[in-house]
Amino acid sequence: MSDTATTPQEEQPDRPRSAEQRMRERRAAAYRKADRVLARVGMRASLRERLARLQEAAPDVYDLDEPADIYGNGIVAALEERVAALLGTEAAAFFPTGTMAQQVALRCWAARTGNPTVALHALSHPESHERNAFRDVAGLRTVRVTGEPRLPTAEEIRGFEEPFGALMLELPLRDAGYVLPTWEELTEVVEAARERDAVVHFDGARLWECTVRFGRPLQEIADLADSVYVSFYKSLGGFGGAALAGPKSLVEEAKTWRHRYGGMVFQQFPTALAALIGLERELPRLPDYVHHARVVAAALREGFAGAGLPWTRVHPEEPHTHEFQVWLPYDAEVLMEAAVRQAEETGTYLFAGFWESKGPGLCMTEVTVAEAGLEWTAEEVRAAVADFVRRLP
Repeated sequence: MSDTATTPQEEQPDRPRSAEQRMRERRAAAYRKADRVLARVGMRASLRERLARLQEAAPDVYDLDEPADIYGNGIVAALEERVAALLGTEAAAFFPTGTMAQQVALRCWAARTGNPTVALHALSHPESHERNAFRDVAGLRTVRVTGEPRLPTAEEIRGFEEPFGALMLELPLRDAGYVLPTWEELTEVVEAARERDAVVHFDGARLWECTVRFGRPLQEIADLADSVYVSFYKSLGGFGGAALAGPKSLVEEAKTWRHRYGGMVFQQFPTALAALIGLERELPRLPDYVHHARVVAAALREGFAGAGLPWTRVHPEEPHTHEFQVWLPYDAEVLMEAAVRQAEETGTYLFAGFWESKGPGLCMTEVTVAEAGLEWTAEEVRAAVADFVRRLP
């Protein structure tokens, strides 16, 4: 090789970044620098920030002089006991993911009922986001009770044309707008399933935030179901992880399947610590977030109306949880550019989420109101909307 020869890397100039990549980088930078957001989401923080929070809060939730966990003992077992107590169940099992927890729960129920058919909503997470895992991995068969943007009704359960062994209810139903039934509707749906000799499983990834809408404590909500799955990061800001709660016999069987699925992880203390911190710090605040989300949603509607946009929608009009949808008649690129420019130029990142295309010239974004959002008054929300709309074509 001559002295002037170049390496393959030198011969390959850096590829120009795509517009999508540039926007992703701008959004990340704008979020980090923004003075005002409606929620500071843990997963968007830096590693340094996440580790600092863990170090600061961990001594308040667990004795750090205790030995680290090994294959599910120690702090992991303590977390399981805490979840069972919060939900009022006989036992709970920690899982690395909710996808694994729900497959295991429903395959255990299928073995007991003799029916591998799971009735669920067409927009439920296993149907929309898990690549047919119920069928391809767990050997289950799913049937869709409804595709309407609401939870199934008791009438639909009673009138469904074929048998099913389990009814899975996602509470809240995220893809429909984080919607919940009323307490009376929920109890009627559960009763209808029982009439068909079906077990009831709650996909309660965000069950923690349902108490305001239902007007009931967590234990009373969980008591309606035969088993419940909860997440430690979707409302609580943890690193990940989930729990399956229910009768002791079911949970013990689920732990066997957890091992078979590869979920018997050697050490999980960082995730368990983050979960305990979320239960200690975020869980008590969720009702405040839900109440203020209603203030924010109303102010958004008023702001859009005052700005004279031809059509907008905040869904639900009164949020059922601290998360809801905003729909606007523009393309995603236009809305993301306006949101990012507002953050870059003013430090206010009103719509920090991703805008998803829902048809020609129509987009939706999800809004979360958490601790940072409690600082916003209705007037400040309306002013931020007006400033955002001025940046639209």
